[in-house]
Amino acid sequence: MSYIYLIIGLALLVKGADFLIDGSTSLAKRFKVPSLLIGLTVVAVGTSLPEFMINIFSAVQGQTEIAFGNVVGSNIANTFLILGLVAVIWPPKIAHATVWREIPFSLLAAAVLAILVNIPLVTINGVNHLGRVDGFILYAFLFFFLFYLYRSARSSKTDLIDEEMEIEVLTNTKTAAFIAIGIFSLYLGGTWTVDGAVAIARGFGASEFLISATIVAFGTSLPELITSVRAALRNDCDLAVGNVVGSNILNIFWVLGTAALIAPVMLIYRS
Repeated sequence: MSYIYLIIGLALLVKGADFLIDGSTSLAKRFKVPSLLIGLTVVAVGTSLPEFMINIFSAVQGQTEIAFGNVVGSNIANTFLILGLVAVIWPPKIAHATVWREIPFSLLAAAVLAILVNIPLVTINGVNHLGRVDGFILYAFLFFFLFYLYRSARSSKTDLIDEEMEIEVLTNTKTAAFIAIGIFSLYLGGTWTVDGAVAIARGFGASEFLISATIVAFGTSLPELITSVRAALRNDCDLAVGNVVGSNILNIFWVLGTAALIAPVMLIYRS
């Protein structure tokens, strides 16, 4: 039963993110929000929503090992699995200036996380945690990254929305339905995924960190995998690589930062 909860939960997270993004972009377009801002939102938030929801629920439920393992495992899957697969399909030649500007931030995000992990500010019962101060630090870097990305995109007059992706302006009823379905699916999917992961870990006597860094992380990386592979197949290497790079940055600054603001995130899993 735990596996069913986990599988259905991951599926709801992936599809819920799609519904919410479609509804939100349609709503933004209806209110004349500039395409550049919509593009930034889609790129920054879209594929990281599953990880975000899992971390929210794991932090609320006190299962913060899942929050940390989810981010670490997802970024590993993004870098080695997805980028490796993209390179096999079509060796990437990155030409887009914005993507090159994001790559240093990806390295910065990893460096910041490494520093916070190795110089802990919060210790509970002898175990290192990421606390609220760490969360504020990660959020400070998040706002700096988004501001920098917006400024650099404006200066290069770049529209971050893929040229082949047309935003459909839905009817009011359909827009509301998409947003409602998306939020409900993300809520249910996040709850079931966390519950399923905890049950599986306890059933095997393994740590929640291990399950979240492997099975859960691979499941939450499916949106990045699908987006990047489709982009590589049509020889859009900028989107294929930029999708992964942006997701890795947001996973650390936004996803993990939010979890740390809610509850101290355990860095060493229990044996």
